[in-house]
Amino acid sequence: MKASYKKYTLNFKVPSGTSRGIMTQKETWYIIINDGGAFGIGECGILRGLSVDDVTDYEQQLAWVCDNIQLGKDEMLNHLRHYPSIQFGVEQAFLSLQSKNPFELFSSGFTQKESPIPINGLIWMGDETYMLKQLEQKLKDGFRCIKMKIGAIDFEKETSILKAIRDNFSPEEIELRVDANGAFLPTEAMGKLERLSTFKIHSIEQPIKAGQWEEMTKLCEKTPLPIALDEELIGVFDVTEKAKLLQTIQPQYIILKPSLVGGIKGSREWIALAEKQNIGWWITSALESNIGLNAIAQFTYALNTTMPQGLGTGSLFTNNIGSPLQVAEGKLFYRQSNVWDMDLIQEICT
Repeated sequence: MKASYKKYTLNFKVPSGTSRGIMTQKETWYIIINDGGAFGIGECGILRGLSVDDVTDYEQQLAWVCDNIQLGKDEMLNHLRHYPSIQFGVEQAFLSLQSKNPFELFSSGFTQKESPIPINGLIWMGDETYMLKQLEQKLKDGFRCIKMKIGAIDFEKETSILKAIRDNFSPEEIELRVDANGAFLPTEAMGKLERLSTFKIHSIEQPIKAGQWEEMTKLCEKTPLPIALDEELIGVFDVTEKAKLLQTIQPQYIILKPSLVGGIKGSREWIALAEKQNIGWWITSALESNIGLNAIAQFTYALNTTMPQGLGTGSLFTNNIGSPLQVAEGKLFYRQSNVWDMDLIQEICT
């Protein structure tokens, strides 16, 4: 058994704005395993400035994985405890290697019968005109769940966009989610939540910055709309600490990005703990290429959840890897008629 790793830079079709700034490119890394003619590939989707494993020895850890691939998946995951994106890449690569089809990690109705996953349509931050233009396109594309990034432009303009949606579409017609990426100050958060609640919002992700447990607990206790923890989960590795976080803050939802929370194993831990406390959850990609998105989608489908998931990021890039994944009618499909771009994958793997 031999392994190698490769860096790949994804280019955004349109610069994409969050409260942390504008993104034009996004690096990612692949782990490739070869064993007696069998092939496996996994993606380590790091997000600079957000991933807890955005550290100077990241590439050294990838090299360690390749040098020690004979140790097997379980021992590697223990060693990589503080490198969640590499954990996820290792999980994918071994699942891929062990499958008859290296791109079918979880055989299901999603891959075999084109049974789709409902997803939200993502509206990126920008000026009011740009955000409304995105909204119009998402509605044309058949989305019935819209997620809007907020916190970067004037709050009044953001609420005016939400009002425009609600003036035309009821909550039964369009589900609205907002993501503040921690942009609100604790002193202003409750007032803004009250304003947002008038638009019958499904939920708000991470209204204040992570790490403020006391403030977040107060918000979750008195909030007029459901709060979903996102960045709050990053860097919490120990299962006891995970349980403590949920018991303390008691959010209405948690959002799981496998690349940021320890892959499949880490996500399953969070889900089990959340369900014990009647906390809802959904899964979101973290700007992976179609290799990682494919793994997240297949894992998500296997969990039998019916909520719209955050898996619509595959179409953001000009140089993504061609795959059977296709977004249509507000859903993510695995189309049997579409194929993987094996020329590009071969190029990556050599």
